Amino acid sequence: MTKAASESGSYVEPGEFKRDTNYITTRITADGRDGYPVEPGRYRLVAARACPWANRTLIVRRLLGLEDALSLGLCGPTHDKLSWTFDLDPGGVDPVLGIPRLRDAYLARFPDYPRGITVPAVVEISTGQVVTNDYARITLDFSTEWTKFHREGAPQLYPEPLRAEIDEVNDVVFRDVNNGVYRCGFAGAQDAYEAAYDRLFARLDWLSNRLAGQRFLVGDTITEADVRLFTTLVRFDAVYHGHFKCNRQKLSEMPVLWAYARDLYQTPGFGDTVDFAQIKTHYYVVHTDINPTKVVPKGPDLSDWLTPHGRDELGGRPFGEGTPPPPPPLSERVPALRGPA
Repeated sequence: MTKAASESGSYVEPGEFKRDTNYITTRITADGRDGYPVEPGRYRLVAARACPWANRTLIVRRLLGLEDALSLGLCGPTHDKLSWTFDLDPGGVDPVLGIPRLRDAYLARFPDYPRGITVPAVVEISTGQVVTNDYARITLDFSTEWTKFHREGAPQLYPEPLRAEIDEVNDVVFRDVNNGVYRCGFAGAQDAYEAAYDRLFARLDWLSNRLAGQRFLVGDTITEADVRLFTTLVRFDAVYHGHFKCNRQKLSEMPVLWAYARDLYQTPGFGDTVDFAQIKTHYYVVHTDINPTKVVPKGPDLSDWLTPHGRDELGGRPFGEGTPPPPPPLSERVPALRGPA
């Protein structure tokens, strides 16, 4: 019997929230040392636009141009206690894997899989078996192991000279921000909530100071570090500020981070992977322990995401020596936001 499905092991418990960070660590590599070599058409990325951890894989896949090499299956914004489901597809069945639930791919490889059924996951198409759900490793391997299938002009998201610094930034951002909002929202005690709240906003202040004089988190181009921070920031006002009680300030009230997030949102490969309707539906409908009514708020106004950000004055080259990705395939496009009237 598996644990309840989740983005990546989220649940409310007494005291401090603790994330289950034990993932399937099998890797898909250029040399196939784990038995899974990089091959175009062999695997399917299963994601959900609602989930911030899965959103990272959607962004990196777009930026690197891996669409033709790695197909995409999208779960709907909600799930039940067993699994994420393919309710966006006709008949509620993934058209490539032929399964109604992501759980089926996990059990095909591990019949007694004991943990949550999480997105993102990479599934081997021929066997229908999950290969990995190690979301932090998946995007790094997209950058370092799938290079043969990168598009012309793909950016260097994990350049070797900057890896130590990227890893260091990612570490504190995960602890205090990416996971920090969950430690606030799922805290089961007042003191645990307040400690997580203080750490979250202390780190956001630190990030504001860091980004006040530089356009991107590490170096002068977009890297893996920016991808990981963005997927939390883009959900902040719509979900985390109210639903998770992260309410010292809205993102839109933190000038540096708000401009930084808008800069990325307006960059091809970032905002065009974001579906705010699915994001809100997921958090407010699935988390019944926090929002038992399942009422989804109408706000906030999202058109401000398209307003000028002024970050280009700091210099930097978003794609380095590379180029922006082309528009997403028609089948993967999300509804566009409307700008100011």
